[in-house]
This record gives sequence, C-alpha cells and structure tokens, in this order.
Amino acid sequence: MKHLIMAMSVAMTLATGVMAQALPADTASQYLSGAGMGYAKAAELNHFPGPMHVLELAGPLALSETQRVATERLMQAHKTEARALGAKLVAAERALEQLFRSGQVDGDALAQAVAAAARLEGEYRLSHLETHRRMRALLSDEQVQRYDALRGHHRKH
Repeated sequence: MKHLIMAMSVAMTLATGVMAQALPADTASQYLSGAGMGYAKAAELNHFPGPMHVLELAGPLALSETQRVATERLMQAHKTEARALGAKLVAAERALEQLFRSGQVDGDALAQAVAAAARLEGEYRLSHLETHRRMRALLSDEQVQRYDALRGHHRKH
C-alpha cells in the first residue's frame, strides 16, 4: 500500500508538471532512463567493461555472435532494472522534498526519507557495478585489453 501511495504521488507530480526543485529535471530524466551517470566508474577504469560500450565496439573487439547476444541480453536486463530503480529513487527524492514543502518535518520521518533515498541510490549503483562485473565474464582477457585501449584506459601492471 505504501508503494502504491508513493507511485500515485509521483504520477500526480508528473501529471501536473511539477518538478522537484532539489532534483534537477535532467538528473531525474537520467535516473528514469537508467543512465550510468558515472556510477560504474570504479568498474570501468579497472578492466570491467560496460555492455553498452562493448556493443558500440563490437567490431574492433571481434565479438562472437554468442558474445553479442549475451551482451545485448545483459544490457536489456540491466536497463529494465536500472529504470525501475531510477523511478523509485526519483520518487524517494520527491517524497523527501515534499516533506519539507509540507512545513511539517518530523525527525523520524526525515530520517526514514533520507534512508530510503540513500538505499535506493546504493541499489542503483550496485546494479550498474554488477552489470560491469557480469560483462567482464563474457569477454576474453584480450578483448578487455582491447576495450581498455579503445576507451582510453591504461592497463595497470
């Protein structure tokens, strides 16, 4: 029921065109689209490629058909998950802002709202990092080295 109320609140906010002031529209759009937003940089810079860039570089990486199909599946599954988490995160940020707009900011309610938003942001980041971890398992070491070179990342020794 709590999730239904939150979803309805988000839908009403979107329907009226009111955007949360604390969460810029472009940031909300990125979360809603499942964008990376730098959340997987720790993976990307340490030889764990992302599926979107792997597909963009499929030719130079000489992906096999099996690798290409597996990468597409991984990316689609991730996008579905990231978009769902992004929507929940946007809703949590809007609920936090609404708490302050109401003028009735109870300490416990505030702590719960912040914890909910932080938990969702962590889940969003984990989704991106986990996808990079899974992508690495689909590539050979040589493909990862080539990916790093094509993306401008230098191999650590």
